[in-house]
Amino acid sequence: MNETKIINDPVFGFIRIPRGLLYDVVQHPLMQRLNRINQLGLASVVYPGARHTRFQHSLGAFHLMSEALLSLQQKGHFIFDSEAEAVSAAILMHDIGHGPFSHVLENTLISGISHEDLSLLMMEQINHDLHEQLGMAIAIFRDEYPKRFLHQLISSQLDMDRLDYLRRDSFFTGVTEGNIGSARIIKMLNVVDDRLVVEQKGIYSLENYLTTRRLMYWQVYLHKTAVGYEKVLVNMLRRAKLLAHQGQMPFASPALAYFLQNDVDAQWFGEHEEALQMYEELDDSDIWSAMKAWRHSPDKILATLATDMLDRRIFRVEVSETPFSEEYVQELRSQIARSMDIPLDDTRFLMTQVTLRKDMYSPLEDSIDILYKDGTTRPITQASELLNVELLSRQVSKHYLCYQRV
Repeated sequence: MNETKIINDPVFGFIRIPRGLLYDVVQHPLMQRLNRINQLGLASVVYPGARHTRFQHSLGAFHLMSEALLSLQQKGHFIFDSEAEAVSAAILMHDIGHGPFSHVLENTLISGISHEDLSLLMMEQINHDLHEQLGMAIAIFRDEYPKRFLHQLISSQLDMDRLDYLRRDSFFTGVTEGNIGSARIIKMLNVVDDRLVVEQKGIYSLENYLTTRRLMYWQVYLHKTAVGYEKVLVNMLRRAKLLAHQGQMPFASPALAYFLQNDVDAQWFGEHEEALQMYEELDDSDIWSAMKAWRHSPDKILATLATDMLDRRIFRVEVSETPFSEEYVQELRSQIARSMDIPLDDTRFLMTQVTLRKDMYSPLEDSIDILYKDGTTRPITQASELLNVELLSRQVSKHYLCYQRV
């Protein structure tokens, strides 16, 4: 009988999944749900090739984890087979709690609970379904396992999650500058005092990784057109939610209707058993099918926003280094109200102001340390000639004003 399942991945080639627990995790319905959730939300509005899924990303991160474990074992770090299996299961499930369009709807359909918290709730469910075999995987994910470096492989400033999504998102968007040397970085990984470090020879690959991350954020993840399109989606759902609360429930699948009718937060998930089941039913298709009905809604604002989404009529987006003046914003709202013949108050669904911040590297999180030949370690901020700490950790803020074109 074949001992491994082989998947041909466009980024890394053949990915091997051993039969047994890891294969059972991949086959679980909650993992398969990730096939119906786009990795990059709505970035395909700018990069049409960016249609890859959270499932593909999870398999890629799993593959890199296998490579990292092999590299560390070859350097004499003892990792039990059970630990290797557990950390591999944890990286497979690390994104399982994402909702439709990945990050876009985290504060729209639900609030006050992160996708990591939801991932943990779902992991507990998979653990139950697989006869409690995932206890160690969950402990590593929660950073409650004695070998702390295993958690760092899943979640840190240099984890397998980031190494995969930068490579994968670069590949599918065609933004070739985003292509990082993940194989070299993994070969340079080591462990000192239960912490992941990077050997000195890997410093240039690391500098490229940090610079690339910054470029991908501003060129892909926070691209102004993608941000404008996301705000159309968020405002459309906020409008649908308002109508549902006013007793004018728009067409929706049972799962989507549940989140439109209820204000679901962390406490709600704790008190209502069905909330997680409903969340697990949700994926991108619920939203797309609803908006095809909503474009014919008697509510002018909902119909406008649904049509914007379906026909790629993106909010106009202005980006500024400084906040927009209140007078300018009010003038725009008045223009929208006049041209669409709607009350001024309703223009809040046709306009969004948001400030987005990103740094290349956060010294407040766990630092990335460089290991020298004499056995000493220094943080990347001190070791790199190219990257100074002020530049690395300086938060860049941009103010976005997104509004309906009239």
